Amino acid sequence: MTDLRGSSTSATIDPDDAATGQSGRPGDSAPTPFIGRDDDQSIGALTVTEDHITGAGDRELVLNMGPQHPSTHGVLRVVLRLDGEVITDCDPVIGYLHRGTEKLGEAHRYAQVLPWTDRTDYVSAPQNNLGCVLTFEKILGLQAPEAAQYWRVIMAELSRLASHLVWLGTHALDIGALSISLYCFRERELILDIFEAFCGARLTTNMMEIGGFSRPIPNGLVEQIREFLKIFPSRQAEYAGLLSANPIWMARTKGVGIISPEAAVSYSLTGACLRGSGVNYDVRKAAPYCVYDRFDFEVPLGQHGDTFDRYLVRMEEMRQALKIITQALDTVAPMDTPLMAYESAYVIPPHKGTMTTAEDMQRHFIWVLKGFNPPIGEAYVAIEHSKGELAYYVVSDGSPNPYRFRIRTPDYVNLAVLPHMAQGAMLADVVALIGTIDIVLGSADR
Repeated sequence: MTDLRGSSTSATIDPDDAATGQSGRPGDSAPTPFIGRDDDQSIGALTVTEDHITGAGDRELVLNMGPQHPSTHGVLRVVLRLDGEVITDCDPVIGYLHRGTEKLGEAHRYAQVLPWTDRTDYVSAPQNNLGCVLTFEKILGLQAPEAAQYWRVIMAELSRLASHLVWLGTHALDIGALSISLYCFRERELILDIFEAFCGARLTTNMMEIGGFSRPIPNGLVEQIREFLKIFPSRQAEYAGLLSANPIWMARTKGVGIISPEAAVSYSLTGACLRGSGVNYDVRKAAPYCVYDRFDFEVPLGQHGDTFDRYLVRMEEMRQALKIITQALDTVAPMDTPLMAYESAYVIPPHKGTMTTAEDMQRHFIWVLKGFNPPIGEAYVAIEHSKGELAYYVVSDGSPNPYRFRIRTPDYVNLAVLPHMAQGAMLADVVALIGTIDIVLGSADR
């Protein structure tokens, strides 16, 4: 595997080190215990006071960053302990956007759960839909037709691009590069135009369905996607031209937020946070789903594990996503095969039949109002989301509602590494560290 900075790299992790969670960073030491008063307010691992005089006479300050700070990417509160402008401890506090999505999933019928997944990571809704649909189909013993599998991949990779564009634009904006955010949202609008043409929605798309797609592919959609594939490479080159060799960007990202391979594995990181440290793990390669095993694409790896490497990894992931979309489109465009597994009793009945025959109308009526009764069992399915490994765990008791519905969101798990990266960093680096994780609080809090 070729390192994105031009040198060869491979990650070999000592299991003993991974088990102990050693970061491998020289000079790391545990912070001195924080001495609080009886009236101090305890938040997570830190005790909030106005300030504290250490034994050496130095003054330590505990500072709240958020939950209203614009650079925390949502209602995230970060409690920082500072020695001057150097961070000695950090405690991310979440839960301000908790909406009980998992419990809501247990209170709704299977088909009704899908729109709720849009609203977890709302900048990458089709990928949330895909993970949930694949989990339901596993319980049902159902597989979507081949053409539908290809279209699922196309929409998932377009969603990956849209998510990475939001990440790059906001990450650069946090650090001070205003122009990039405008450039990125310019191309993201083209992707949202494709989503709107495909399903009628732009942000919370609810485009994936159990069993495939109940509507035909709109006329002109293939040409619209091909036009985007022609435009995007030159536009991405503009991003790289503005950032990759920019001395301010490099100063704010190189050597900042270093995560060693051992620490990345110890913290259970996935996505660019893991691959930026040189660990080669991608669900699309390790446990292929849909038709990902039929595509030729590479998994980009970093070597230094810093913020700059994670930037390079995501930039290359966008280039690889274009390759996947191109291959999928070339294969599926000539296909004239069904998009929905209508032979299954678990999928929504054909729309045309419900408008012409009483039997199909009654079946559609029952499916919508009462749902279906799946087999008793459980299923766990993971996909490679734009932010890492997204997984759903569903338990069926045979009723129309899931008995248990749980989501493993990647940004919730990846956020745990923030205190590790913040140790010894400067206060001004906090926004870069939050941005490099790429979090959406709707997904982290669920």
